[in-house]
Amino acid sequence: MRGCKYGTHRVIEPKGVLPQAAQKISNDMKIYDNEMLIDIQALNIDSASFTQIKEVCNKDKEKMKAMILEIIGKRGKMQNPVTGSGGMLIGTIKEMGSDLKDRDLKVGDKIASLVSLTLTPLKIEEILDIKMDIDRVEVKGTAILFESGIYAKLPDDMEETLALAALDVAGAPAQTRKLVKKDQTVLVLGANGKSGLLCCYEARKQVGENGKVIGMVRSESKREFLEETGFCHDIILADATNPTKVLEEVMKVTDGKEIDVAINCVNIPNTEMSTILPVREEGIVYFFSMATSFTKAALGAEGIGKDVNMIIGNGYSKNHADITLEDVRESKIIRDIFEKMYLN
Repeated sequence: MRGCKYGTHRVIEPKGVLPQAAQKISNDMKIYDNEMLIDIQALNIDSASFTQIKEVCNKDKEKMKAMILEIIGKRGKMQNPVTGSGGMLIGTIKEMGSDLKDRDLKVGDKIASLVSLTLTPLKIEEILDIKMDIDRVEVKGTAILFESGIYAKLPDDMEETLALAALDVAGAPAQTRKLVKKDQTVLVLGANGKSGLLCCYEARKQVGENGKVIGMVRSESKREFLEETGFCHDIILADATNPTKVLEEVMKVTDGKEIDVAINCVNIPNTEMSTILPVREEGIVYFFSMATSFTKAALGAEGIGKDVNMIIGNGYSKNHADITLEDVRESKIIRDIFEKMYLN
């Protein structure tokens, strides 16, 4: 029996919506002909979601485990009710529906899902561990990918955890490659994080010799860390929730000129205006962060009379997995940083 390619057959409530918008979906783990069953090894929780869970639970692992299990138990998927975001998974194909047998996959292949956990049916038997510093939840459980679900086979030339760490934020560098042009000035907010580093690296390649990449961080130690990468022409210190300070610091390094592109990789709320304010008329604002409020961004831009092109979302860009893994292979600096963060 075939299900809807987008997974609407698994929606329990409310009827008529796609799985991502559903309050509850079926996670009975009996697959349709156009689905695949995955044995999960780990979930990479979206940074905004993980930060919110960690703060609410006061960094208590057992409380965090209970909260994650409660969310999945109620919803049949991992969708933080506060941030609305999910994450991605790594696992091994356990069973493939008959309609998917022509794909370049087989039972036993290890893959990373490139669709959000907010629409992925999950059943977790046990949370084995939580890696607090890398937003990773090691589990014993299963998941289902729909016919439309995108994924990446894990590469042979890098550790699984390294590949997963990069693929978790694959949309960011891919969108940066698409949006940034030669000779432009680009601001990356949250430049020291995983997605921020990849965006700075990709932006540096795209702007060429006459462009400028500005990285924004919130502490001197993070500034020193980012400076060592060489990815940014200038690095500024500012609180991303203080838009006038961000604007002031940007103007100092641009001789008072507004920038062409701003990329927000900050994982906390209320950073919309710090991203919009420094951008020129008809410039580009890309909100990678899932902590972004569309309402605040839209009304904020209107309030200051800024006609900018805003792209809101964490998600899919064509060939984003290949682009991101290419960056990791290309840059020894990124690979060394990620290996230190995720393999030790």
